[in-house]
Amino acid sequence: MNKLLYQNQILKGNSIEILKKIPDNSFDLIFADPPYNLQLDKNLERPDNSKVAAVNDNWDKFSSFKLYDDFTKDWLSECRRVLKKNGTIWVIGTYHNIFRVGKIIQDLNYWILNDVIWNKKNPMPNFKGTRFTNAHETLIWAAKETKSKYTFNYNSLKCFNDDKQLRSDWNLAICSGGERCKKDGEKAHNTQKPEALLYRIILSTTNKGDLILDPFFGTGTTGAVAKKLGRNYCGIEKEKKYIEVATKRIAKIRSISDDYLKTIVKKRNETRIPFGMLVESGIIEPGLSLYDYKKRYTAKVMADGSIDCKNITGSIHKVGAELEGAPSCNGWSYWHFNIEGKLQPIDYLRQKIRSKSNL
Repeated sequence: MNKLLYQNQILKGNSIEILKKIPDNSFDLIFADPPYNLQLDKNLERPDNSKVAAVNDNWDKFSSFKLYDDFTKDWLSECRRVLKKNGTIWVIGTYHNIFRVGKIIQDLNYWILNDVIWNKKNPMPNFKGTRFTNAHETLIWAAKETKSKYTFNYNSLKCFNDDKQLRSDWNLAICSGGERCKKDGEKAHNTQKPEALLYRIILSTTNKGDLILDPFFGTGTTGAVAKKLGRNYCGIEKEKKYIEVATKRIAKIRSISDDYLKTIVKKRNETRIPFGMLVESGIIEPGLSLYDYKKRYTAKVMADGSIDCKNITGSIHKVGAELEGAPSCNGWSYWHFNIEGKLQPIDYLRQKIRSKSNL
């Protein structure tokens, strides 16, 4: 199957059968919301005897655990095949299925990175009072293999969370109100996920332009959020009614401008550029004057990439540290150069050479 035939497309049919037609190593990320196998054998009712709109669709019914396990192994095997070497997969489930799914994920040699708890701010109560209110679902995040160099936008997520590491328990409301897709006045899908959940997943584990697969597409939450965040999607869905809802929904989504999709790059992921490289490339000429921000000190650049200030000669870091009487100094932000009467940190020139060289 040609890549263009499934990029930003919804493919109608059985997930496993369609997956078998897709080439190896096609997707950067997979988000899967498979059938829960709730094993409901009767209607759920409120205390006033009114019926609860539970998940009782035919697609969620399996006659035995073995059939469910075989189904799970089949789709997870195909997903691993079509996942890129450095790709990851997210699978969401409830206590009915997530433990069975987790075992099979490990049996297939995925490498589990995290389990994430989605704490529902507004869960459905346990009407009969016979159990705890089921107020969460579990997500498993796994890499294709142990050596996968997977995407995790750590710095962006830390900024997103007010400069604190984002924890593995996420407090988000369930899908309701205006966000809930409707068809003929009724909710279109019983297990529609909130866009906030997919926003966090896609923002944290993909980059702009990546291709995301959802093998159980439903009403298209994955596609809607992928489009909004400048990613590409491929959905697989066998129910015509869901495809119609998803198609109309995604068509209304406006993508965020590329100018606002930049993620914060880990410093250690940037290619190291020594100060001497700026000298040898001609971006900085020997003899150039460098200044600290308050212009207390003036240093001269030497041909070998060292600088000299007040008879102290050495690297931009060493000289800055000695002048300040500090154990260390980031010379890239300490030293500035004069450009059109304004001081700019020399890191501006380092970023310039990175940009020109596509490093």
